Amino acid sequence: MTLPNRNNPYKFQEFLDWRKSVDYYADDPFIQKVIRCFTGDEAPAVDAAAREVSKKVSYRWRDLSERIAWPEKRIFMMHYDGHNRRIDRIVRPAETEILEREIFAEALYSEKTPLWKRLVKMYLIYQNGEACIACPVTCTEGLVALLDRFADTPETREILRHAKEGIDGAFAIGAQYLSEIQGGSDVPANLLEAVQEDGGWRLYGTKFFCSAAHADYAVVTAKPAGSEDVALFVIPSWLPGNKEKEIRNGFTIDRIKWKTGTSELPTAEITFNGAVAYPAGPLDRGLANVVGIVLTYSRLTVGLSCAAMMTRAVREATRYSEFRSAFGLVIGQFPMVAGQIGWMEQAVKRTTAGAFRLYRDFLTLEGGLKGGLETGEAEAMKKKRFDVRELIMLQKITASWDCMDVIRMAMSIFGGHGIMEDFSSLPRLYRDAAVNELWEGPRNVLLTQMHRDFQRAAKWYPPAEFVGNVLKGADPGLVEKLSAEITELLAHPNLFTPDEKTLEVCRRWDAFCADLTHAYQDLAVKEVEESR
Repeated sequence: MTLPNRNNPYKFQEFLDWRKSVDYYADDPFIQKVIRCFTGDEAPAVDAAAREVSKKVSYRWRDLSERIAWPEKRIFMMHYDGHNRRIDRIVRPAETEILEREIFAEALYSEKTPLWKRLVKMYLIYQNGEACIACPVTCTEGLVALLDRFADTPETREILRHAKEGIDGAFAIGAQYLSEIQGGSDVPANLLEAVQEDGGWRLYGTKFFCSAAHADYAVVTAKPAGSEDVALFVIPSWLPGNKEKEIRNGFTIDRIKWKTGTSELPTAEITFNGAVAYPAGPLDRGLANVVGIVLTYSRLTVGLSCAAMMTRAVREATRYSEFRSAFGLVIGQFPMVAGQIGWMEQAVKRTTAGAFRLYRDFLTLEGGLKGGLETGEAEAMKKKRFDVRELIMLQKITASWDCMDVIRMAMSIFGGHGIMEDFSSLPRLYRDAAVNELWEGPRNVLLTQMHRDFQRAAKWYPPAEFVGNVLKGADPGLVEKLSAEITELLAHPNLFTPDEKTLEVCRRWDAFCADLTHAYQDLAVKEVEESR
């Protein structure tokens, strides 16, 4: 019996005390096992690094990430100073700049930081959502990977040093500006012009989605004057000595975008009017290098960040289901809730294990992905490279889709509190996950691209063989079923003919790609659970 009480004594303190004390890594036995499984002999060192950084991520950096998401902290532009000088200052809260300095001081891209240590730190950092950190971290990774291969001038080598090792204790932040108003994923349609002037290159034109617009350097796609080839350039946001004067390098920031998610991250429209730029790689290989290097790292990060955000959401929803009571029972005892928790926990395991397994496959791939499908190498290596390339796109679309489903369900465990911005971080993570699904190629674009990739490769790599290779060790019946499905779907000539048959193939191809990715992820979970 419940009698009236005008002084309702109900408190959330038990749940809040737990949430405040959680250590993202030390209190998560599954990620510890993932590390032991996939990092090999490096596991003890990676585990130690994870435990050390988790003490920052789980408490101080978590709190800073929450504070900068408050509406009153929202970033804005100051185009002119009080003396009518154009400065295009991006005004961000002090907490953002503090968080950024402390995270980049981890020297994630330094020669002294092993790759697995970098990755586990990124995974833990991403549990706090975008926070004006996730995008700059992965964009800087892409910048470093590009310049590691192509820095061949004093300027580009200095940019690389600034990003990897820092200068006077300050580490550079990178960005990538690819999208234009006529189409984001349609990079070959870029119109931004690169012109040779006074012995160097300068950029003219506009970019429409420029995330991490506060960065020190950006990778930019542009077409050299008179050419249809897309080239890659690196531009500094300020030329030497001009950052303190707030004089931008030949470009204006026209406005900051108003986005559904990642609202702490400045995404801008930018006009270039003679920005000094440095080529990165051959001018006729920009498209291959942006896909094979820059977007590869970004798409891999989507899988990692989805796993991280899902992990946090499900951890908090699970604990809340053990705390909250309704109708005389702890809500986690209701079979419907218990089933939802179980599904979410399995989704988190498969996404996390799959992300780390794919990173292992990528890191052991000699020479990376390279550009294009034909690489003129031994067939076995060419097939392995193809496997990893397609799995990266498959993971990107599947993990980002699953992430939204999982976080949305996690919010439902909280009932009405699930959508309250001041009750938990889940609404913010949900919005960030929505953006993750669109960045680096939306689902429809990547599904179409993969269908074309498989058809083009079929003459030297039968699709059924691909399924057998990436699902080696899976249930033979499942492998046979998926092999038959991919063979039938790729027999359809293309996904561009506007007829009923193509629409049916598109629907089936979408479902097939999700099923294939889940099968790969489930193998990763099996590998983790069977490891010591």
